[in-house]
Formats: sequence, C-alpha cells, structure tokens
Amino acid sequence: MFSSFMSSINDFVVRFANVNGTGSASANLLFAKSIFRMGVPIAPKNIFPSNIQGLPTWYEVRVSEKGYLGRRAGIDLMVSVNPQSMKKDIESVRPGGYFLYDSTKPLHPEFIREDIHYIGVPLMKICNDEYTDPRQKQLFKNIVYVGALAVLLDIEFAVLETLLAEQFKGKEKLVAPNVKALAIGGDYIRKHFTFPLEFKVERRDLVGDSILIDGNSAAGLGAVYGGASVVSWYPITPSTSLVSAFEEYANELRIDEETGKNNFAIVQAEDELAAIGMAIGANWNGARSFTATSGPGVSLMSEFLGLAYYAEIPVVLVDVQRAGPSTGMPTRTQQSDVLSAAYASHGDTKQVLLFPSTPKECFDMMADSFDLAEQLQTPVIMLTDLDLGMNDNMSKPFQWDDSRKYKRGKVLNAEELENVKTTWGRYLDIDGDGVPYRTLPGTHPTSGAYFTRGTSHNEYAAYSEDSDTYVRIMNRLLLKLETAKTLVPKPEFYLSEKQSEIGMVFFGTTTYSACEALDILKSQGITCDAMRLKAFPFNHEVKDFMNRYERIFVVEQNRDAQLRSLLVNELDLHPNKLIKVLNFDGTPITADFISQSILQTLALA
Repeated sequence: MFSSFMSSINDFVVRFANVNGTGSASANLLFAKSIFRMGVPIAPKNIFPSNIQGLPTWYEVRVSEKGYLGRRAGIDLMVSVNPQSMKKDIESVRPGGYFLYDSTKPLHPEFIREDIHYIGVPLMKICNDEYTDPRQKQLFKNIVYVGALAVLLDIEFAVLETLLAEQFKGKEKLVAPNVKALAIGGDYIRKHFTFPLEFKVERRDLVGDSILIDGNSAAGLGAVYGGASVVSWYPITPSTSLVSAFEEYANELRIDEETGKNNFAIVQAEDELAAIGMAIGANWNGARSFTATSGPGVSLMSEFLGLAYYAEIPVVLVDVQRAGPSTGMPTRTQQSDVLSAAYASHGDTKQVLLFPSTPKECFDMMADSFDLAEQLQTPVIMLTDLDLGMNDNMSKPFQWDDSRKYKRGKVLNAEELENVKTTWGRYLDIDGDGVPYRTLPGTHPTSGAYFTRGTSHNEYAAYSEDSDTYVRIMNRLLLKLETAKTLVPKPEFYLSEKQSEIGMVFFGTTTYSACEALDILKSQGITCDAMRLKAFPFNHEVKDFMNRYERIFVVEQNRDAQLRSLLVNELDLHPNKLIKVLNFDGTPITADFISQSILQTLALA
C-alpha cells in the first residue's frame, strides 16, 4: 500500500545516479556543501567504478540533525540521470520516497512503482533549449537538477550562489551561467510541483567549526607537519591521492625561501617493492620517509617490512584498504588487511598498527607515526580505508603546536659517541625496554658505523646462526612490542553508568555506524558497553575490557573476522565469547545492520 513520509526536518538520504566522467561530481558536491553551510551535519559517500568513464557512479548524501555520520540504508530521494542503472536505482528508493528523473523521454512502464513518488524534470530538453555547446549541455544539466533540489528541499539559494562564487574565484564569468542554470531548475519545480517536500533542510548551527575533508588529504598534510621529507610510492587506488595531497601541501609549505628549492623529494618507484625499499633506505639515512598503498601493495611490500622489523629501521606505511583479494573491487571499501598488516612478512613478525576513524585522526596519527616509528625503530602502519580516505568527512579542525619537537628516539650524536666507554652494539638493549641505540650515517668520522642486517645477527650486528643468540634477539623484539603498548594511542570507551552484560568492539570507519547502533539498541532497552580500538599491539586496557564481558560483539568490515582473530590470538581469549558482526559487500557498514545483527543474536540466545 502506498505510504507517504511523515514530516522530517534535516533527516534524510539523497542519492545521485550519474555516469562517470560527465562532470556530475562538482554539482553533487555543491549540493552537499550547501546543506553543510546551512549548519546541518552531512555524510557524503562517493560510490564510483574503477574505470575512467562510462560506467554508473553514485553519490550519496546523508543529512542528519542528530549528527549521525555513518551510512544509512534506504534512499529517500533518488536523482537518476543514468538509464543504465535506472532499474536498480528505482528499487533502492524507500516506500513513500521520491524518484527524480530526466523526463525528456517517457519513463518505461517497467520502472513504475505504486509506492513511490515520481518527479519528472526534462533536463535534456531544458539544456538543449538553453545551450548550444554540447559540453555545456552536459555540465549544466547537472546544475539544473541541483536547482530543482534546492526548491524541493528548501535549500537557501543564496548559499548556493556563495559556493559558486568561491568555486569559480578567478573565473568570475562562469558564475552567472551556473546561477542561471540553478534558477532554471528551481523555476521548473515551482511551476509543476508542490514544494518543499515533507522532508527538507532547515538552517541550524550544528556543525560548529567543523570542516569537510577527506582522510587522504588529512594524512598528506599530517605527513608534512610530522616532518616527512621523502615519499616513495607506486600509484594504486585508493591511496594515490594521499601522495598527491602531500605533494600539494609540500609545494606550499616545504619550499626553501632563500633558494626556492624543494625541501622534500617524491619518487615514483617502478613497483611497490621498490617503493618501500626506498622509504626504508631514506629512513636508515636519517630522513623521515613514508609510502602509501593498498592491500595488493602490502602483499608485495611484506618482505621489506620484515627487513625493517628485524634490522630495526623506522618507516611509515599508510594502507588505504579496499576490497580484495587480488585486484578485488579497487573502488570499494573494506577493513580486510588487518591480519596481513599486523603480521606482515614471513617468520615471526608483529607490526605496529594505527586505526584512525576521522580526518583529524588521520592528520594527528600520521604526524605521530613518524615519532612512533623512530622511538621504536620499527615499521608503523596506519590503516585507513577507501571510505575514510576518498570521501569528504565532517571533521574537527586540525591543530598543531609550533613548539612541538620531533621525537627521534635513541639516536646517538657525535658527542655521545665520543663518550661511549665500551664497544658500542647496534642491537644492545641497554635500557631494558627492547629498543637499542642507533646512529645516523655521517654523525661521526670514525665511530658509530655499523652493518644493518636482515640476516640473523648478534647484539653487535655480526652475522650469527647461534641458536641462543637468535632466540635472545627475537625475544628482545617482543619486549619492544611491550614498550609499544605504552606508546600507541589508547582505546576509547563508551561505557554505561552500570556495567552492561554485553560489549562491542570496533575500529576505524565502523565507528560512525557503531555509535549510532548503540543508540538504536538503547532505544530497544538494550545497554551495550563499547570500545573503539585505535592501535595494535593491544595494551592492558584492551585486555581488561575484553575480560569484563561474557559476550562481546566484534564489528568489522571483512569476511573472515580478522580483528576478532587478532584479539583471540594476542589476548588468549576464548573464541566463543567473541561474536562476529561482519559486513564485506564493499559499501560502508550501517547502524541498522549492526543493531539488527546484535538483536537477532540476543533473541536466539
């Protein structure tokens, strides 16, 4: 039976169905930013194909007065300008929702649903009548539907005008034609439809000083502030834009004022193995260097990650995760590299991992990762994902203390080397924390030189196949991981006043929907304590939380429950107490999925 929406202010989802490469991205972003400028929280998601152009692409904007920033299932208003995907697009609209389409040609009867509303706007005809240039016809068609949406959803026209003026600053002659296209779309709605819709936008002051930025840009800027001067990389979706962002910011902030020369180096390697090798070499030589990749690149880099772990050379790697295995779905999101990153390389290796969930954390953790890598003399891998890396996210502004000093760790200078009374050993643990002292090439003319070995070695970097020596070195590396537990970011807790009987664990971009799911469960009378992991290795606070509950739901975005496996393996937990909540379809997990999975499990208990 046909159902209409109840009146709803600032609480709906709009999806745009476009053709990749038609210039729709800027128009869709204009729409999203206009709502953000009206002080209402938004969560945009770009769902795009892995080819250059021609295939369907979607852009989804969740509007949430309550500030829920996770993806929500069900579309309230679909804007469809792509015949290829129209059948699927119509099916995705919620009962009572709206379907806005190009009505230049009649809609085929098979696309008619009795339980949704149709808004036909002859976009192609309007543009054919108004413009003669074929490219303009295509581009302005996108702006026309934004104008139509502005009237339907009560978006302030002045906000759109301001955004266009900012977008075309320096190209002012383009502003008036775009404003005209907006007006054309709005006028058509006013003449032919009732407006605004039951759900609409109303100005608020709920975003404060928040910014809209993607995680890759945030991480690129964090690398600049963190002191990175060398990046070696091989292009791979979805990490490429991180290095591009680093280059853009470095060109602005890392140019020597006197000489005009770059104080940074960017090297595109021939493959991922070479990229990580160059980054390790630069760090060994005293630079702060990093590389960025995704799952397939981590696989190729694993051998060198083992070298850096065993030879104890700091290096930073950003893994922007995507759907695997193999090439998988390059432009879809997952959290499926947890185990491959934690145990990267053959033999007994354990790598330090950081799990940011917001752009601000991408900035902060990226900067901190260089300190952490040098303090521990080991690889540090920051695990983000495509959802965080390539989508604009609301974020608190970034902050930096200009008085901050980089933590270079245990690096001996020339004077300290002069004062060494005994034979210096590169792999000697003098302080009992598992971290030895190192030198940088050129520090001293005669002292401090040493071999860096990826083969078995003793405390003085001499080759050794002695079993006792090997065991001693490997155990010291484990002790270093204990030190890492005191340095990595601590988990964040969401605890009830009275301890709940069940717990939930999540990390990264799952956080947005997990926090909303906690509210949904609470509305159902179910209190669930929760913990967000920010790093590996897990410290005692993580273990204490895991031991506190008989049942813990582990929420993650992969098929094989990789975080759950890591928790069981590292904390010696009984697998039966950790209940899987898994989404791995390539789209961001939703709060409804999490809450329903937990409710179903509890109902069967």
